[in-house]
Amino acid sequence: MSAPAVPTRTWTSTPQDRVPDAERASRRRRSVGWFTVGLVALALTVLVLAVSRPPGSSIPFDPDNDGPEGGRALAQVLGDQGVEVEHVTTVADAVEAAGPGSTLLVAPAPLMVTEQAEALATVGADVVLAGPGRDLADALTGGAVLPDAWGTAPTTLEPACDLPAAVAAGTVRLETGLVASAPGVTTCWTDDDGAAALAALTVDGREVTVVHDPSLLRNDSVLVEGAGTLALHLLGAHDRLVWLVQDPTDLSAIDDPAEPGQVEPEAGDVVPRWLAAVLGWAALVAVVAAVWRGRRLGPLVAEDLPVVVPAAESTRGRARLYRRARARGHGGAALRASTADQIARRLGVPRSADRTTFVDAVARATGHDPLEVDALLYGPPPADDAELVELARRLDILESEVHRS
Repeated sequence: MSAPAVPTRTWTSTPQDRVPDAERASRRRRSVGWFTVGLVALALTVLVLAVSRPPGSSIPFDPDNDGPEGGRALAQVLGDQGVEVEHVTTVADAVEAAGPGSTLLVAPAPLMVTEQAEALATVGADVVLAGPGRDLADALTGGAVLPDAWGTAPTTLEPACDLPAAVAAGTVRLETGLVASAPGVTTCWTDDDGAAALAALTVDGREVTVVHDPSLLRNDSVLVEGAGTLALHLLGAHDRLVWLVQDPTDLSAIDDPAEPGQVEPEAGDVVPRWLAAVLGWAALVAVVAAVWRGRRLGPLVAEDLPVVVPAAESTRGRARLYRRARARGHGGAALRASTADQIARRLGVPRSADRTTFVDAVARATGHDPLEVDALLYGPPPADDAELVELARRLDILESEVHRS
């Protein structure tokens, strides 16, 4: 068991101990300096991210994405063949841009709601659905073609249909999973269970083509088997292609109840698209500021109490707290520390003196045995209130003997 620490003296602050104005000004300048360094670091981080940010997109099936999951290769080939590719990210923009004599491509949109799908069903353009959900396929085909919820693994099959795009593509390795439930639907690349990889039909005078597997749009799959040929024939049928890759925050084309004659604003008109990025940066700055300001701002500064409390009242209040918490050990340690401080002042023992030196000095001054003095000043904590009272009485006697010496 390690020996208890030597009691140390406590000193009250004096006006000379308080921090000078020059030191306060120096600390203030250091704080401003750290704040400036933080702002400069944040500005440099923003600059590096802006410079290092890739020029293209990283969104799957996006015509500006040159990564494996993007569709930039297909978009560039279509552009070289004279097809004008217009990239849109909201249903409202797609409905406005896709008119007669054009093709509308709808990339996989898992967050599209029924009202948005019904809005796309009103366009006058031919429509190509790549990997659509059930709501989108049902709205665009009138329920004639629905995707199987499970689908199948990619399979290499012959088209077995007379659709010009399928005949030109020939053998293609695609997933199957489309089920036709109405007459007039042309299905191609059908597996043994009757599920097709492609289905085409005419709805309200426009051609609607559904492709179960959207991988034919990707840069890493466009050259596999005849996927590229199929995609070029489907998307290059007209001189203008509207390519919809829906933004996850798109709320356009959703009807809200409004008063007669009142035009409801679209979400893009109310909330700017850059709001998400700004909120992200604001959250990051808030976290950095919290960490920065949460640290210690330097050593504590002694200040005058707003109310002068008599020492006796403060002592009684602390004693009541110790008694309520049954903290006899803390109470005994406080009594021993106070007594040791008073005795050390009387005997002129320096604060750096060790336990043995202090005990020997007290023993010489009082004539008591050093072991008795050591047990009194450094003994175990009192076990009950009676022992605490006895400890206080004996410490008081010891201090009196030192002062009489």
